[in-house]
Amino acid sequence: MKFLFISPRFSGGIGGHATMLANQLQKSGHTVTKMVIPHIPIKNLKNPSFAIFSTLKGMMSRENYDIVHAFNIPSGFAMHYAKGKKKVLSAHGVYSDQVKILHSTTTSKIATSIESKVFKWADKLTTDSKISKEEYKKKLGLDLEYLPSPIDTEMFKKIPEVKKSINQVVYVGRDSFEKGIDILQNIESKINGTVVYCVNKPWDETMKILKSSTLIVVPSRMESLPTVIKEAFYLKIPVIATSVGGIPELVTNNETGLLTESENSQSLLKKINELLVDNALQQKLSSNAYDFVINNFTWKKILPSYIEFYKKLLET
Repeated sequence: MKFLFISPRFSGGIGGHATMLANQLQKSGHTVTKMVIPHIPIKNLKNPSFAIFSTLKGMMSRENYDIVHAFNIPSGFAMHYAKGKKKVLSAHGVYSDQVKILHSTTTSKIATSIESKVFKWADKLTTDSKISKEEYKKKLGLDLEYLPSPIDTEMFKKIPEVKKSINQVVYVGRDSFEKGIDILQNIESKINGTVVYCVNKPWDETMKILKSSTLIVVPSRMESLPTVIKEAFYLKIPVIATSVGGIPELVTNNETGLLTESENSQSLLKKINELLVDNALQQKLSSNAYDFVINNFTWKKILPSYIEFYKKLLET
């Protein structure tokens, strides 16, 4: 099969998943071309500029593909104009809800209108979150295909053994409002350990720091299914996260990690300090989480579902 993948970038969460999927498909003998869409990196101009540039790049695309797969809502504009037998659009979280958190209710209403329009351009809609699947069913009456986003366990072979840093708490992600980095910063002085921020670091370096840490905190205000949680699970690093978006699909409280409410900084602080001194709970959470990710989120288990999905789509 011949694919065109469209994404704002091919690193990080959504882009990283698109890259891993492209690599897995190429290893299986398929051809994948990646289209990167530029944007203006200013808060209120980011998505509008991306939609405009996405449209232009899609219109300029001359190649014909079996499958054109866009990996977020704004990428759908390029998907619409690109030439392909079938079009696939992936939603990572509920787009209009995310816009509401970042901007306003009025902007969210506009986003809902765009969402509905762009979805109609796709032959098939997918999501990596069961919660997002349910929300879109309730909100727009749409049936999205659930296709999880796994981790590539082979990549971890190049991460060397590291010395554990005592009571090291790590944050991995962007320096942005939606990721809740400010929530962690506001309680940092009261944490009985050292907080390390991995922001815009190369993946290898980030994984080394994560591997050396006592626990990771994911204080997000909104999420889909964070890749870093699955990576922490694989490295057996205990996770404390907010119960937003698809996070509860990964983190079962007191089983595979600890959950706290978003914006509840005191609850987050309490859980961090308690887990730092509870070695038995650290061991329990990390062991359960490792088993969970191995059994549910590896390419060996999930790649056949993607290939079957694409093949069936081409047959319709």
